[in-house]
Amino acid sequence: MVDAVSRMNTGAKYDSKVFQKSVGLNGVGTKAVNALSNYFKVVSVREGKEKTAEFEKGILKTNHKEAKTTDANGTIVTFIPDDTIFKNFKYQFEFLENLLWNYCFLNAGLRIIFNGKTYLSRNGLLDLLQRKTNEDEIRYPIIHLKGDDIEVTITHSNGYGEEIYSFVNGQHTTQGGTHQQAFREAFVKTIRDFYKKDYEVSDIRTAIVAAIAVRVVEPVFESQTKTKLGSQNVNVDGPSMRQFVGDFLARELDNYLHKN
Repeated sequence: MVDAVSRMNTGAKYDSKVFQKSVGLNGVGTKAVNALSNYFKVVSVREGKEKTAEFEKGILKTNHKEAKTTDANGTIVTFIPDDTIFKNFKYQFEFLENLLWNYCFLNAGLRIIFNGKTYLSRNGLLDLLQRKTNEDEIRYPIIHLKGDDIEVTITHSNGYGEEIYSFVNGQHTTQGGTHQQAFREAFVKTIRDFYKKDYEVSDIRTAIVAAIAVRVVEPVFESQTKTKLGSQNVNVDGPSMRQFVGDFLARELDNYLHKN
């Protein structure tokens, strides 16, 4: 645990299939926070045991012995930024809250406690869309579709334009990318095919409110900020993003429309 938060090249992403569909490469985030903090404390709780370590500016100061605990499995991180580097710093809590909610929406059942407030989603992207919309302003109950490595929620509002929230491996792609474009095209095609009518694109997508999350092996982004996905394929030997999303909606949304 000490190495995982303080020593480079110790992340599980190097040799674990679990992390093939992740955003970062080397697990440096926690290590960076540790190195840039006057005080950093991490507590890891697993199966009735806890391990605690305390650091100052990335240097280990106290490595506590393993102890018994009744706490639930999880990790507790406490830190104070280095004020010689971050002068007069302050937190943007609204930004942090949105970030934490997104983590929870994308990992249904994950519980995050931040400064005493609990963040928890039981229904994934369905909860996200319910949070982003007002029940009185949507035209029909939110459609929620889930599959292997993909989750989609869809409704229409009384507004104009398109509001689509897209995610890749837990990363909020605020500028969209190949997965979002694939969704926009596949939604239009599925609606046209189902009703067997050549509706105008604007008639189908205007006022749509939707969210799509996909998991991609070694995703490629168009910039270091990772806000726009550039991957053309879901994985090296897999289908194109366009085909993957298109096939999913053609099957699952079509089934939903037949049943409802």
